[in-house]
Amino acid sequence: MTNGIVNLQLTPNNSVQTNQSTRISPNKAQAQFASSLKEAINQLNTSQVVSDEKTKALVNGEIDDLHDVMITAQKASITLNTAVEVQKKAIDAYNEIMRMQI
Repeated sequence: MTNGIVNLQLTPNNSVQTNQSTRISPNKAQAQFASSLKEAINQLNTSQVVSDEKTKALVNGEIDDLHDVMITAQKASITLNTAVEVQKKAIDAYNEIMRMQI
């Protein structure tokens, strides 16, 4: 998942420098980020759909394993909560950048 991330190294004076051999264009970085974001959203959606399907199957009497349904629902819940927290942090970071004076 970190294939498109530029390697960062600390210099002796504690400033951050990028590794010259791993530079990628901003357009390519943007495309990779968009691709990673879409994949994460698809995985989130898939976990929600699987949870809903198992819950419906349990209600309809098609499956008897309540534990599996509850575990799947909890995994979907944790995935959704994680996505919401990441979204909040991304918005906070964006707002902080926008407040910076250049």
